[in-house]
Amino acid sequence: MAQQAAIKRKAAPAKRKAAVKEIQPSAYKWEGKDRKGTKVSGEMQSTNPALVKAQLRKQGVLVTKVNKKSTLFASRGKKIKPLDVAFFTRQLATMMKSGVPIIQAFDIIAEGTANPNFQKLILEIKTDVAAGNTLADSLRQHPKYFDDLFCNLVESGEQSGRLESLLDRIATYKEKTEALKAKIKKAMTYPIAVVVVAIVVTAILLLKVVPQFKEVFANFGAELPAFTLMVIGLSEWLQSWWFIILIGFIIIGYAYTQAHLRSKKFRDAQDRILLKAPIVGDIIYKAAVARYARTLSTTFAAGVPLVDALDSVAGAAGNVVFYNAVMQIKEDVSAGSQLNFSMRTTNVFPSLAIQMAGIGEESGNLDGMLDKVADYYEAEVDNAVDNLTTLMEPMIMVVLGILVGGLIIAMYLPIFQLGAVV
Repeated sequence: MAQQAAIKRKAAPAKRKAAVKEIQPSAYKWEGKDRKGTKVSGEMQSTNPALVKAQLRKQGVLVTKVNKKSTLFASRGKKIKPLDVAFFTRQLATMMKSGVPIIQAFDIIAEGTANPNFQKLILEIKTDVAAGNTLADSLRQHPKYFDDLFCNLVESGEQSGRLESLLDRIATYKEKTEALKAKIKKAMTYPIAVVVVAIVVTAILLLKVVPQFKEVFANFGAELPAFTLMVIGLSEWLQSWWFIILIGFIIIGYAYTQAHLRSKKFRDAQDRILLKAPIVGDIIYKAAVARYARTLSTTFAAGVPLVDALDSVAGAAGNVVFYNAVMQIKEDVSAGSQLNFSMRTTNVFPSLAIQMAGIGEESGNLDGMLDKVADYYEAEVDNAVDNLTTLMEPMIMVVLGILVGGLIIAMYLPIFQLGAVV
């Protein structure tokens, strides 16, 4: 009997959870007339049509038609982005600090979001918490959006009774991390965009414009300049092989994507190459230092022991060189070394970060010093990206000018020579 009672107790939360999920609201379209007899219509979230009619009746609307909104051809909604998670964390921290119960906070946040997919995610988390699970365990059911670092910090906050302050720190961490990622993407995207635009413009000129000039030159009956012949030959070659070239680019892109997904060696090699790349490599390096300092500061301030915190830092490093360095630091710290000495032996971190870590250890304010390191290198990344953008703008004009201008000169050179002879 005792065993059966225990089984029933274990099954009860699951039943409550299933029951709550069964009454998830759906979208209903309705039509009716208001008190003045004017036709009105709209949409409402509810669990069944009867509740829709009852709620509208309270508002003075005589409902004539209620239909559940079809999801067959409906939009799948926006993708849930990391910034959405950061915004959710910030809102939850603010409401809990204001004394709003966590279940009610979930309802308010879900109602305020415009992304149906994110609204569904928030309501699922609310359902799990309402069923008696901890917030950390509820978040772990969605690892795609809440990583181990996020969940571990929330768990630490729940255990220490400082969930509001931990959520606030997590929100700050997520906001600054995503802002840093956006700057890196901007730095990487800009040069790639220049190359793509140059290739597309050149291909259009060679495929569409040069053949028109070729027909004109055929009636000249004179020998064409070498530069013009070279451009015409390149145009003929591209017209004959453009399809093969396009397939080649597609194959290369697919092969790169698969290699990046399946091969750790390929990803590691790419990380090392990017750190050594001119201009962009310096930006990636400073961003990695900022990410290391920000993550370690956040986890250490949450009360996570330094050795355990370094595990989370290694996972958030974003580059294999820093991952290996952090794992080496973890081994040294576990053996009794100070953090700043361990950082120095890796030959990866800049002297400023090492010295600031040393000052933090001596003063007992390691998380504060690491925060300052993160702020400094994030500002450095911001300045470097702005400088790169400023530098690339004239380079775009130069590259496009050389390509387009060169092709135009090649096409008009025979006309100029003909005019000189006449």
